[in-house]
Amino acid sequence: MRKNIGYVIVIILLIIGLGISVTFNVNVKQEKEDKCSEAPLPKQELSEGLRGTYGIDKNINETTIDNYLGRSDTVYRDVRMLEDTATWENKGGERVLTGFVEGFEVVPYAYLTEFPEEYVKQKADENVSGLYEGKTLFHLDDDGNYVANYKESMDILEYLFPKDKYIFIMCGAGGYANFTKKMLVALGWDETKIYNVGGYWNYEGKKGISTINKNGSKTTYDFWKVNYHDIDFDSLTEV
Repeated sequence: MRKNIGYVIVIILLIIGLGISVTFNVNVKQEKEDKCSEAPLPKQELSEGLRGTYGIDKNINETTIDNYLGRSDTVYRDVRMLEDTATWENKGGERVLTGFVEGFEVVPYAYLTEFPEEYVKQKADENVSGLYEGKTLFHLDDDGNYVANYKESMDILEYLFPKDKYIFIMCGAGGYANFTKKMLVALGWDETKIYNVGGYWNYEGKKGISTINKNGSKTTYDFWKVNYHDIDFDSLTEV
């Protein structure tokens, strides 16, 4: 009797083991299929005119981005602030992040590094003032090199912008995205894997998520919808 019970237990364990093995193999196969199913991205090509000056891609941008969402080989970053300090309304833009494209996570460029002096002057000439001047992960030295302000700066940057993925960067009009790409490339990222996909202010797709919440004459913003990466500078180690 005990021998029969032993046989039954062995058979049950074999069945369980076989089930686990099959499930594991199916999952591995599915992962491989998912990776193979990613269609190749078009090679980067600058847009014409001012958009090209901002580094906005001709093929993947505000008009086509919906076709490239949800890729497992890509991370999506919106580099605007939740509430910008600059007077973008003077140039037809917005200070507040009123919406974003589905799948994009917000990492403010203003917290990554300081603005180049020529950019600040350019914005002043365009009647845009009040650009953020607070703490940043990096600063620019006299030669235009990016220098870490904290021991953790590079680790944070590599976590937020993983080097083993394609990186789609968006902002309001394309300027912040352009600066972010230039910074990453200068610090060792592969330029061919970083796409400036333009600005949300010109977005024409159907995957936009609004943060606007109007209650009569009062307008508030549902920032809880935003996958936002804050940087607690006070917890970092200065160098």
